[in-house]
Amino acid sequence: MNIQFWLIVATMIAVALIILLLPLLKKTELVVVDGEQRNLKIARQQLAELKQQLQDGRLLQHQFDAQYQELQANLSNEIDTRKSVAIKDSSNGRWMIAVIILFLPLLSLALYVGLGEPEALSKIEMQQETDQHLSNVRMMIPQIIERLKQNPEDLEGWLMLGRSYMYVQNYPAAKDVFARIYQFQPDNVEVMLNYANCLAMNNNGQLAGEPAELIEKAVKKAPDNGNALWLAGMAKAEEGDTKQALNYWHKLLVQLPPDSDGSKQVQQMIAELAAQQAEEEAGSASQASVAITTRIQVSVDIAPAQKAATQPQQTVFIYAQALNGMKMPLAIVRKKMADLPLTVELNDSMAMQPGIHLADFKQLKIVARVSKSGDAIPKSGDLIGSSALDVTTESQAVSLLINQEVP
Repeated sequence: MNIQFWLIVATMIAVALIILLLPLLKKTELVVVDGEQRNLKIARQQLAELKQQLQDGRLLQHQFDAQYQELQANLSNEIDTRKSVAIKDSSNGRWMIAVIILFLPLLSLALYVGLGEPEALSKIEMQQETDQHLSNVRMMIPQIIERLKQNPEDLEGWLMLGRSYMYVQNYPAAKDVFARIYQFQPDNVEVMLNYANCLAMNNNGQLAGEPAELIEKAVKKAPDNGNALWLAGMAKAEEGDTKQALNYWHKLLVQLPPDSDGSKQVQQMIAELAAQQAEEEAGSASQASVAITTRIQVSVDIAPAQKAATQPQQTVFIYAQALNGMKMPLAIVRKKMADLPLTVELNDSMAMQPGIHLADFKQLKIVARVSKSGDAIPKSGDLIGSSALDVTTESQAVSLLINQEVP
């Protein structure tokens, strides 16, 4: 479909070029010929008048010869002048041809990229695929129901029916299905988690109450279950128990492949929650109990060229990470572009993992990054500045200039 779109665009641009260039490509030879014919006709009339005057005796022969030569000279000059003008006119404006051929397609593409939505076709294709999948699931639901009528004890069939209702967002029907399964399988971890998720969706996504109780029960029965750890972290974060939420997610992160999408998503959630925790606890009484062994004063500014491409509400993450080894931030602060330039302090009270201190690492990388999407995980197009730092004293300072773009 993308190929067809660009073929249509190319055809439209070609038609526009033809319409614009045809007048510039036309020659003036016909105009020149018409002018010459008109001049010759006038000259013949004047010559006929001179001959008539000679015959009538109104002109002497030497007078006729003089006027005849003058008539020839005037005719020759007029023709030469018209040809030179025609040649000049024929070349006038031809330089615009190259300009239009280059400028029109580039302008069209620039306007499309700036004002249009280049990913619109991909989004339409994805939406069509999603709609088709939804249609297939809706058609499949009656078949699952018929199969369950014949085999009511089929647990996998009931789970499939409940998940199908969830997929098509028929949450009340899904709730009835999972409630029935839970009555017969109250100790099944998978049933608990599906039922908890279903109850939350019927309550505008809130996990408080019965969903949180089911999740906690599932975690106790299966402490290493990935879905249970994910939902448990969500429930604790919703309750405001940031420390326990981070513990669940750090435990989950260890189980995931380092470069997987799931790992990146969990890292993002951890970074955002840790930054939120640092903001909420800054200056509170609980901070006094934290043994701060290292303080790093970080001054942050952004280069004018990069600042022009930002918005005041965009998020700025300022964090420290090990120069070698683990890449998870050791301490992080979240600000806005509107706050720059600024100075913040990174210390052990902002640690994302309990028991890990900045002083545990001899070399740190201090980073300031403008996240255009608001995500804690760096993405292409984000703006960044960084500096390596040797941890030699308890109090240190570093200046960062955001002047590069994440590739």
